[in-house]
Amino acid sequence: MTVAAAPLQECWPALAAMPSALAWLSMRSDLGIASRTLDAYARGVSEYLAFCAALETDPLTAGREHVARFVRHLTERPARHPGTDPSSTGRSYLSNATVQQRLTAVRLLYDHLVEEGLRDTNPVSRGRYAPGASVNRGVSRRGLVPRQVRLPWIPNEADWCAILEAARGEPIRNRTMLALGYDAGLRREELCGLRTDDLDPGHRLLRVRAETTKGRRERVVPYSVAAGELLRSYLTHRVGISRARGPLFLSESRRNRAASLTPWTWSKVVRRIALAAGVPRFGTHTLRHLCLTDLARAGWELHAIATFAGHRHPATTLQYIHLSGRELSDKLARGMAQIHDWRVVMLAGAEPAGHA
Repeated sequence: MTVAAAPLQECWPALAAMPSALAWLSMRSDLGIASRTLDAYARGVSEYLAFCAALETDPLTAGREHVARFVRHLTERPARHPGTDPSSTGRSYLSNATVQQRLTAVRLLYDHLVEEGLRDTNPVSRGRYAPGASVNRGVSRRGLVPRQVRLPWIPNEADWCAILEAARGEPIRNRTMLALGYDAGLRREELCGLRTDDLDPGHRLLRVRAETTKGRRERVVPYSVAAGELLRSYLTHRVGISRARGPLFLSESRRNRAASLTPWTWSKVVRRIALAAGVPRFGTHTLRHLCLTDLARAGWELHAIATFAGHRHPATTLQYIHLSGRELSDKLARGMAQIHDWRVVMLAGAEPAGHA
């Protein structure tokens, strides 16, 4: 058992029932998998092992019918933390993305078991399929649960004004983080991971280091004059907490004074602001969603938004183009202009071109 296995087993006791699952997660940890991804895998595998134990089924020999029952369990069990989209019965269930995440963890576990020779096949289906196409022609089959693709939620103008009003009384650190989170389109970990030497105040640029990003790709992003003024005020305030170089945003609590502000603490701050504003759907990632959508509305091209956001695949960036409605609005405007011109010509009594 590796050193990483002990904490995993302590956090997820169900893993003790399957040493091969614990060994797989420990190996992924040793290979440098992101801590949040490791936690998601451990959570998914633990729930699956607990489900197997409840049905007295050995996960090493479980078949497709058992996995199908697990899928039903996931889709029908209420969420532990009620979401914002409850069902018609008033109960909140796991989101489609969470179900997909749980199944991904189980599928990868079975991939490992097959590679280690502990199983012959993987009972968890993967991929999608083209209707009417056969597997023999090289087309992958549909996954166990149809994947739902939803556009990110962004606040309307009234919601945004309420957030700004609630944030007005926040300390300078929190207001600076809100400004940079939106202005530079930063993820929570990227924002909290900023260091003093990542700043280029002369050119109003931020360096987002690879180790803090989701795709492990470094990028440099600009910020506005207004955000720069807040940042300057915060740096002056920061000197009173610590003069040392290092993490940009510091905790000011008695217990952790001058320590790096953690992503979880920042989430609590944003949650408090959201509740005070009466906009409970607002979260740390909403700032990034709103920024990228605004860039799409402003006419930025797809590749420019992808570079700014640090997206590896353009398909991820496309959702903000769709959310902005820019392309549909342009097409509608062009179509309406043609119809308008045609009607005016008709009203004037002339014969429009192409209608002779």
